[in-house]
Amino acid sequence: MTAPDTSASVVRLDGPWTHRDVAANGARFHIAELGDGPLVLLLHGFPQFWWAWRHQLTALAEAGFRAVAMDLRGVGGSDRTPRGYDPANLALDITGVVRSLGEPDAALVGHDLGGYLAWTAAVMRPKLVRRLAVASMPHPRRWRSAMLRDVKQSAASSYVWGFQRPWLPERQLTADDGALVGRLIRDWSGPRLPEDQAVEIYRRAMTIPSTAHCSIEPYRWMVRSLARPDGFQFNRRMRRPVRVPTLHLHGSLDPVMRTRSAAGSGEYVEAPYRWRLFDGLGHFPHEEDPVAFSTELINWLKDPEPDR
Repeated sequence: MTAPDTSASVVRLDGPWTHRDVAANGARFHIAELGDGPLVLLLHGFPQFWWAWRHQLTALAEAGFRAVAMDLRGVGGSDRTPRGYDPANLALDITGVVRSLGEPDAALVGHDLGGYLAWTAAVMRPKLVRRLAVASMPHPRRWRSAMLRDVKQSAASSYVWGFQRPWLPERQLTADDGALVGRLIRDWSGPRLPEDQAVEIYRRAMTIPSTAHCSIEPYRWMVRSLARPDGFQFNRRMRRPVRVPTLHLHGSLDPVMRTRSAAGSGEYVEAPYRWRLFDGLGHFPHEEDPVAFSTELINWLKDPEPDR
């Protein structure tokens, strides 16, 4: 199945960027792009879509980068496929988009689930990843360990456990025009909430048919594979170190991904690793304080120190 035509008015929002579709890994992906220069590919998390990076698109373009925000498989304006929501395949979506854009490599910037996939892509296709920046998400092996061994982290991520139920989570996400999406974003943010207009847009995007189901599927895989051979295989695969310069960003007030869980991911990086904790910000630092986030990201991207 593919994204319905009715999604266009919700997803292809006006701005200085341009919208188009690219083919990669057997599916079609919607992107918004702006600027010229080295490619920076922006990967959104749950419960959002490319619009989460609207501030960074303009900031990166002004700083001399080709900024591209993609909708992950099953979300926004990208294809809703019946399968393919395991992290290895989703990471191939990302590296496939890099190739489809005609670039030799990209700096990947991922938030939440997008961060999980950015970690994965850097391990699976290191030649296509120039640099790595991750916000609000530990390394996948660190995430797995925290979910299984840290009672407080497991409780903080109770929504992930709740996603394992059939059908009910989808109904909850779409009920009352996506009201739960608004509550999650506000509950997970710090004092600087994303603007009301943005929250309303995320609510509408979640109600596009099949989006809720596709948004939940990666989390179902992440939990259900914990005791399955494919999960063990993925966990072993992720032992391979990240060998590109890495920037790790986190909000000190993040209520769903504890700082303790995220910190320490540097043990899986055999390259320059920089940890940056934003005081007073929650799970969405790129939206809660876009100026501080963009400044930190751009300064790091331009810093010659982490270069291989």
